[in-house]
Amino acid sequence: MKKTGLLNCHISDVISKMGHTDTLGIGDCGLPIPDETKRIDLALVKDIPRFIDVLKAVLVEHEIEEVLLAKETKDINPKVYDEILQVIGDVKITEISHEELKESLKACKAVIRTGEQTPYANIILKSGVVF
Repeated sequence: MKKTGLLNCHISDVISKMGHTDTLGIGDCGLPIPDETKRIDLALVKDIPRFIDVLKAVLVEHEIEEVLLAKETKDINPKVYDEILQVIGDVKITEISHEELKESLKACKAVIRTGEQTPYANIILKSGVVF
């Protein structure tokens, strides 16, 4: 049995196979995930698990160098936007339209669906390197 870090085998598996600049999405329960992209569905009931909790858990094991956020997030969901800034620290943020973010999900290794039910609680993480 795994002792520390992510216990979800599907998320852990995807992260362990990611290379530099590969991408991983995390989204609210309404985010449309393309059929061709692996879906890791954690949504249980309304707001369980929360988007920010899943992001924090993923970042325990996943090294990132950049995040992609929808431009709309800052204005429509400032609480989540501020929480993201606190969690990611000094990482490059690229803001794109929500439509561009949804299109970019096609290139993600996987998208993790949370139970979050607030608008624009979505992010794409670009893998960094640990050396």
